This record gives sequence, C-alpha cells and structure tokens, in this order.
Amino acid sequence: MRAMDVMTTDVITVDPDTTVQNLATLLAERGISGAPVVDSNGRLVGVISEGDLLHRAEIGTARRHRVRRRSWWLDHFASDLARDYVKSHGRTVKEIMTRDVVTVTEDTDLAEIAALLEAKRIKRVPVVREGKVVGIISRANIVRAVGATKGTAPREGEGDDRSIRARLLAELGREEWAQVWPEDIIVRDGIVHFWISADEPAERRQALRVAAETIAGVRGVEEHLVPAPMIPAF
Repeated sequence: MRAMDVMTTDVITVDPDTTVQNLATLLAERGISGAPVVDSNGRLVGVISEGDLLHRAEIGTARRHRVRRRSWWLDHFASDLARDYVKSHGRTVKEIMTRDVVTVTEDTDLAEIAALLEAKRIKRVPVVREGKVVGIISRANIVRAVGATKGTAPREGEGDDRSIRARLLAELGREEWAQVWPEDIIVRDGIVHFWISADEPAERRQALRVAAETIAGVRGVEEHLVPAPMIPAF
C-alpha cells in the first residue's frame, strides 16, 4: 500500500501569520494535534504542533534557565536558549513553527512512511506534490491500514483496490448525506472498510454499505465502530 491509499486528503492548514492564540483555538476546536503551514501560494513552508505550544510565557510554562556568569559554555548554548525564548514568546505561527519539514509523496510505500515516523519520532508527515500539500499521513492512518488487513502479505493488483476507493469516494462526494472523511475508508483485497462513529444513524450506515456495494469489484463491506466523541457537560 502507498500513501495515496490511506492518506487524509481534507487537510487543515494554517497561515504563517496566524497568531499563536488562534492556532491553539483551531487545534482544540478541530480536535487535531498539528497542521502543515502553507504560504499564500499553497506551498508548504513548515509544520506546527501542540508540542510547540507547551512552553508558553502566557501560562507560566516557559522553560526557566538559571542566570549564570558569562562563560564559554554559555556561549555554546546561547542559540538553544534563544530558540527556547522564541518558542515561548513568539506571537505568530511563523515564529515558532518547524521549518525543516519531513515530507513524502503520494507514491511513497507505507513501510517507508512507518519507518520514517519511527526514526524521526513524529506523529504525522505531509504528503506533497510539487511543493504543495495534497494529504497527510498520521500514525492513526497506518494503524487503520493494519486493521483492514487479514494478516496476509500485500497482493498483486493493489491498483484495483485503489481504483475502487477512488470511485467510492467520488460517488460519496456527490451525495449530501455522505459526510465521510477519506481516511475513514480503506479498501483491501476488494473489501471496503468503513470506520464509523458508534452513534451514527442506522440509515446512514446502510446507505454507506449500499454505495460501496454498487462499486464494481467490491467483494464485501466491513464496519469498524469507533466511540462517539464525548460532549462535555456544563
């Protein structure tokens, strides 16, 4: 399987001039832990994550460093101290984002992506085409790909699964009731796997199944229920 088979295509991005406060609000409201940063031409210029907001002066979590007399070792670590200061006091995304971004393409093999996430100790990687973000792969995307397998090695004809998924997404994209995220659909060996919220209405679940079964080449449909999001009581 490749990035294009499981990646999230509806990617939430942020502008470099977005304020830190607006970024924090966006991450909290959309339930995401990070996002690519793109310029006015849609080109990837960085990534931002919740980790970049952990040590902030506004809430008293900025890293504290003891003031010492100037010495050779303080000069050596001055750059690190300066970066910490920018992270905790910067007011916009462009000031605190990571600029050296690890990326993959749509054709990158999942095995390579999994190794990359592990080696770099990152949770997600942007998928780019000619410098522009076309998707994002997270650890959750890969876990779902594993869940869609039967414990067998990859087979020939993976392109058929890819074609089925593309046609199904196109079909659902034409229907107003089908508010489904691309990452919630994986096709493996002709079996369509849906990840569906446990509180999803039965009528919509049935419609998803019918839509999948109308696609030529589909051998079956499997549902994977996920817990419904918790709504806090006030």
